Amino acid sequence: MKSSTSIKIVFLLFTLLSFTSVNSQSLEQKVDAYLKSSYPSEGPGVSFLIAKDGKPIYQKAFGMANMELKIPMNKNNIFEIGSITKQFTAVAILMLEEQGKLKVEDEITKYIPDYPTNGKTITIHQLLNHTSGIKSYTSMLNFLSITRKDMSPKELIDVFKNEPMDFDPGEQFLYNNSGYILLGYIIEVVSGQTYADFIENNIFKKLGMNASYYGSKKKIISQRASGYSKSENGYANADYLSLTLPYAAGSIMSTTGDLLIWQNALNNHVLISKASYEKAIHGSTLNSGEQINYGYGLSDVVINGSKSIQHGGGIFGYTTMGIYFPEEKIFVSGLTNCDCKSISGITTKIAAMAIGKPLPDVKNAIKLSNEDLKKWVGTYEFDNAILRFITLENGKLYSQREGSTKLEIFPFTKTHFIFEDGMNSYEFSMKEGVKYAAFATDGKTSIGKESNKLAPVEKTAIQLPETVLLKYVGKYDLGPGAVMEISAAANQIFVQLTGQPQFEIFAEKEDSFFLKVVEAQVVFNKDQNGNVIGLTLFQNGREIPAKKIE
Repeated sequence: MKSSTSIKIVFLLFTLLSFTSVNSQSLEQKVDAYLKSSYPSEGPGVSFLIAKDGKPIYQKAFGMANMELKIPMNKNNIFEIGSITKQFTAVAILMLEEQGKLKVEDEITKYIPDYPTNGKTITIHQLLNHTSGIKSYTSMLNFLSITRKDMSPKELIDVFKNEPMDFDPGEQFLYNNSGYILLGYIIEVVSGQTYADFIENNIFKKLGMNASYYGSKKKIISQRASGYSKSENGYANADYLSLTLPYAAGSIMSTTGDLLIWQNALNNHVLISKASYEKAIHGSTLNSGEQINYGYGLSDVVINGSKSIQHGGGIFGYTTMGIYFPEEKIFVSGLTNCDCKSISGITTKIAAMAIGKPLPDVKNAIKLSNEDLKKWVGTYEFDNAILRFITLENGKLYSQREGSTKLEIFPFTKTHFIFEDGMNSYEFSMKEGVKYAAFATDGKTSIGKESNKLAPVEKTAIQLPETVLLKYVGKYDLGPGAVMEISAAANQIFVQLTGQPQFEIFAEKEDSFFLKVVEAQVVFNKDQNGNVIGLTLFQNGREIPAKKIE
């Protein structure tokens, strides 16, 4: 389950360390070297598998399964797989469709009559491909205030059902955990079983996935890998999350070996027909006819010219990734027990090597002069008014999509630049005095034309005396279960939302502060006497007032 909140940011740090570049090395040696450098023996670990024609050709583990007890990771360790759960939920829906118990074109009110759709038609199909427009409950401010609470599916639906919709159904794609909560509940309504029992009886037992479970924090699960997070002082045990909350969006636990059994079952149409599987893997279209690469619990992504079917997951203490290449018949799976470093980029790098098409590595980037780099500085406008800003700083070129973070791009020629993950790139060109940028991602290329729009100016922090900062210290009520605490020490000021890490905020005016880890602003409100009475959080186009309560 991908958790996102207004303050908490989940950093997907694609730590793409280089392989030792020796042609004579075997794939096993290269993968060993890469994983050992990415997952040191004393830190959180990784379980990794590569299979060809349905059989493992590489299966190893590195790092620690339990840091406190100093138990090394092994290939049989069990992980919370997060959003990889979604493909199990999607297949369960397709199984029920093949049994004639539902249709993906059905409106959700056929199975949840009291769900408030605000007069809109929302279908099962739109839940499956994240185009329903329903608010994702993990993006709500109060989500982290309920993480320790066990909830029934109906209680969980009540958390988000009355939230305003993000857009009309079918108009946009926006990754959405709420949709898969509703799908889990529909499975229960139609099958007469709990979601957990349906998955256990109709998938795990049928396929012999004996190391897979509907997740539980209370149950004793042999070989469970402990989950960790990064802290200021190293590592910490991951925050507690009741696995009733990820539910059908992210509560399954498994191993790399069992995920291979699952992938083989999909490939051989053991659970659903080829026609149903095709619906799941071939993406979808919006109301406008625009194609998106997300189908039902799976994405269709091109890696260095090869089509792949994939999905990853991120949940408190774990990140996971699975990639299958149908033409090469290669499956790659990586499971880690820390949410501090995403396995997605690493798995993609290794997968590309496994199919004999290694991605470019930034260690092979060339050095260009400032004059060569300056040629491509500017704003480029793409379809749908998407802006990408190319800037030059300290001899390095950076790309920033409007509203997103700034990322370095590395030169391989005077016109060709790649991102650190090796998956995305720019090809710059000049035609009749106008600059163009061809941006390539997921095997698709879009063309941006130079625009006169200006890049955003980075905010400059000012230093305020500690006496001023101390005036803002206190607790502020953002809404049900969400309290923002402001603290100050040694001329620094910090913000912390209930259940979240603490982040430093930086002054741009005496009463106005900004965050660097995410696009957000905090403005303190004062009464006529200059006393601080509240604050307003500005983020994602929203203004959220909070009264000072302590």
